Amino acid sequence: MTAIALTIAGSDSGGGAGIQADLKTFSALGVYGTSVLTAVTAQNTRGVTAIENLSPGIVRAQIDAVLSDIDVKAIKIGMVSTPEAIETIAASLQHWGRRAVLDPVMVATSGDRLLQPEAVEALRQLLLPLAVVVTPNLPEAALLTGQPIADGEAQMARQAELLLALGPSAVLIKGGHSKGEYSTDLLFDGVTMHRFSRPRIATSHDHGTGCTLAAAMTAGLAKGSDLHDAAEQAKDYLTAAMAAAGNLRVGQGRGPVHHFYRWWPTAQPS
Repeated sequence: MTAIALTIAGSDSGGGAGIQADLKTFSALGVYGTSVLTAVTAQNTRGVTAIENLSPGIVRAQIDAVLSDIDVKAIKIGMVSTPEAIETIAASLQHWGRRAVLDPVMVATSGDRLLQPEAVEALRQLLLPLAVVVTPNLPEAALLTGQPIADGEAQMARQAELLLALGPSAVLIKGGHSKGEYSTDLLFDGVTMHRFSRPRIATSHDHGTGCTLAAAMTAGLAKGSDLHDAAEQAKDYLTAAMAAAGNLRVGQGRGPVHHFYRWWPTAQPS
């Protein structure tokens, strides 16, 4: 049986984040990837210079085309920057009786805002209740809960509880923006607060980390892992991809993680 996943997200013309990162991650983890494009971005390792959102009609048509024909085992939602797109995706998921891994992409690694302010409430009300798990980083969790950015695991845990009350089945708060020797993520399923901690990777090659982690979790779910195992496997994959990222020579800014580190193990001649 072929494990198949679907990503609903925007594109990254630099190839390090968005749909491109999701499909690379699916492939690296042995999952066939399908995709629904929500927006086209002009971006590279130094920033985002333009965004053009696709119409709700073509977003809905893409979802229907995939789900009416292909046996998708898990769905990931990334960049959805307008209320109209959010409404369309929520209606489509309800029509097909599906839930999704929700990566609430609000700001790019470069600092460029990707989610319109008026779309935040639509995301909170319409997509969070349809999430198998929502995977915010610390700034995103703060924005969604109306709290200050968490300083320490106790505040991360509290924000996970607040987010769970908005309707998702589980919450994974990522600690990559925190400081310290270890990068710790917390997964709360309403019963247990699971802790995933790995040594922090000192690198500027961190473009697409959020997309990659959520896509790796989606790949795990598509292959039949439970949520805890999918999260742990995703954390290990991302940590290794970041550790190997220095082997890539891509761009002049914050470079991408190395999705295919197992197959391209050494640096190429410059």
